[in-house]
Amino acid sequence: MQEFYQQLNIWVTKISFEIWNYMLFILFAAGLWLSIKTGFIQFRRLGDSFKLMFAGLLGRRSKIKREGDISPFAALSTALAATVGNGNIGGVATAIFTGGPGAIFWMWVCGSVGMATKFSEALLGVMYREKHPDGRIAGGPMYYIKNGFKNAAFARILAPIFAICGAFATLFGTGNMMQANQMALAFHSQFGIPKVVIGIIVTTLVGLVIIGGIRRIGAVAEKVVPAMLFIYLFCAFIVLFAHITIIPKTFALIFKYAFTPAAAVGGFLGATVKSALQMGFRRGLLSNEAGLGSAPIAHAAAQTPSPVHQGLMGIGEVFIDTLLVCTMTGLINLSTGTWQSGLNGTAMTAASFAKVLSHFGGLVVALSSFLFGYTTLIGWYYYGEQCMKFLFGIKVTYPYRVIYVALCFIGSIISIELVFYIGDIANAFMALPNLIALFVLSGTVAATTKEFFLKYPTLEHFEESQGK
Repeated sequence: MQEFYQQLNIWVTKISFEIWNYMLFILFAAGLWLSIKTGFIQFRRLGDSFKLMFAGLLGRRSKIKREGDISPFAALSTALAATVGNGNIGGVATAIFTGGPGAIFWMWVCGSVGMATKFSEALLGVMYREKHPDGRIAGGPMYYIKNGFKNAAFARILAPIFAICGAFATLFGTGNMMQANQMALAFHSQFGIPKVVIGIIVTTLVGLVIIGGIRRIGAVAEKVVPAMLFIYLFCAFIVLFAHITIIPKTFALIFKYAFTPAAAVGGFLGATVKSALQMGFRRGLLSNEAGLGSAPIAHAAAQTPSPVHQGLMGIGEVFIDTLLVCTMTGLINLSTGTWQSGLNGTAMTAASFAKVLSHFGGLVVALSSFLFGYTTLIGWYYYGEQCMKFLFGIKVTYPYRVIYVALCFIGSIISIELVFYIGDIANAFMALPNLIALFVLSGTVAATTKEFFLKYPTLEHFEESQGK
């Protein structure tokens, strides 16, 4: 039996890597196509995205009342809660360990086009959302496939495929069991706390939030997400400031090894340009989830003035996740020299923090790992709930909550490498119908965006017109 499990693990791992070798380039192509169709909206309107995010952070709400379950900023925070996870801490370090410093450059490239993808997903999520019989909003790829496709027969096949793969990935993939596993592992290795204790704590905290549905998830997310990002980024800035003279050389390393092989040095084994490109793509695209189809489920619940407004929020989501948090992790690992230490994953990032913050650095990484993992758990719960409701109706809500919490506990106490790669495969199959939808509806995205900004050159013009 043990031999069968090992062979199954090898087979599933190989399939996972083969699928994602192709999926990463498909996701990048989708982002580039949507960038072109929208006139590179992510650069032209990045300032508007910041305005909306800061207004939400400061509690300033639009005077225009719209249908929805939560505020636009709470929807953004819920999406960020699910997006900013342990991959931002350990995953970036692994990208550097495998692909060298040049992986960071390719991560930036993917993040740049991913902002256009996320803009399109959030916009479509709001445009084609529906209302459940209980009055709650329902949205996401399954709904913009169902309501946006002209070919109804094709939509009836594609929408359930997304929902099935989304539900499976939520329960067994990286959104649930793997996050709980990594949280328990981090505290067990750092402080010797038994995994079962961490499992009980994690599942209790998750259960207390998800029982209140999207409104409680959104309320928790818009408080916890900014706090956890502030703690992590503030401490990262301290580490970078201590190595301020090395920063120019660090950027030089990134640009140099994006196009030339990174030679073996210290504990680093060396990397080709191909491995730098692949790891940068993998970290960038899998971190921000642009094109996966998860985030538009959260954005669809927003009480937003228009679909374009929420699309602009989506641009900010990718900017924060990839171009800010992932970049900070990459810079501290490179500037402190720990990328040459032979350490990998979270251990590398913890060592980077410890070089300046001593033992407090390990605590920062452990706390960040816990908070990042916890918010991912509650965010992905909502994605799975919406997929299950699409398939079976609102009656499935409470059984799904019980199953989700139970699997969360199981994930925290077992070794689940096999489940991780099965979840990766499910994520790929989840992304495919969403990417098809984005290509099919790209004309709608472009036309809606163009019409909005022709009519309202600035967001202030829109507010003024709606106030009359």
